[in-house]
Amino acid sequence: MMRLTARLLHAARRALGHELRLFFVALQFLTRVPVPAWVGWQPQWLQSCLRHFPLVGAMVGLWGALVLVLAAQWWPPAVAVGLSMAATVWLTGAFHEDGWADTCDALGGHVSRARALTIMKDSRIGAYGAIGLVLMLGLKATVLAALATPRLQELNSAETSHIREVLLAWTAMALVWCHALSRLVPVVLIRLLPYAGDADHAKAKPLAMQVTGAQVLSATGLTALVAAAMGLCLAQAGWPTGTLLAAMGQTLGAAVIAGVFCHRWFQRRLGGFTGDALGASQQLCELMALLAWLSVIHPVA
Repeated sequence: MMRLTARLLHAARRALGHELRLFFVALQFLTRVPVPAWVGWQPQWLQSCLRHFPLVGAMVGLWGALVLVLAAQWWPPAVAVGLSMAATVWLTGAFHEDGWADTCDALGGHVSRARALTIMKDSRIGAYGAIGLVLMLGLKATVLAALATPRLQELNSAETSHIREVLLAWTAMALVWCHALSRLVPVVLIRLLPYAGDADHAKAKPLAMQVTGAQVLSATGLTALVAAAMGLCLAQAGWPTGTLLAAMGQTLGAAVIAGVFCHRWFQRRLGGFTGDALGASQQLCELMALLAWLSVIHPVA
């Protein structure tokens, strides 16, 4: 009995150690954060680490939320939002933004599939990419600033002394959740679509292979874990968890719409996905999730 227990504990430690290694691989792939040397590298780990993308997204969002809260102590919400976005772009090396720009360049005009794939490989940015990137970053900044900025009628209310802090907290939570949720969409698209380019010459060849349904379920479960952790923290602070659930429900619907749109868009124009297309799907999902969050937390009426 003792030997069986020891074996089970050893197996559990190995499994947890491997999952930690996969998390670090995902962190290294999606950000510029250095990872411990013991993590090592094997090509197949890149495909296995996909399930940890939402957790990495939550960490990126948490970093942006920290910068937002600190910057808001000295500057107006719009400035704090700009600094927060700059911090997340720096942390990720503009990884997804670059994919969005390349996808806009490739699919913005009416070109053939082969020509679109060639444009995606071009490191230069064109008119469609520049316009798309400016619009994407501008819209995200506008939504976050609107979420964090009290309206005139709110400043004249009895809760004037707290409204700024409350809106800042909801904006910080939006960053954590929307960054996490938006990184689930690329994982689902890899499962549903074939790779559109030359898999043998792909920059990240393991990502050119379809993931299993179990990996998608694991990624979904980890996204749900982020949601549960946020709900628990909110409940401990005495905040309305019903509002959080409503906001998460709306953002989930927005993510589904973004995912369906990207699926049809990429399938019709490319015949599948590419690395740049996955980055574009993350950016579009993040924007739509932020818009949905704003409509619940800080509605017009």
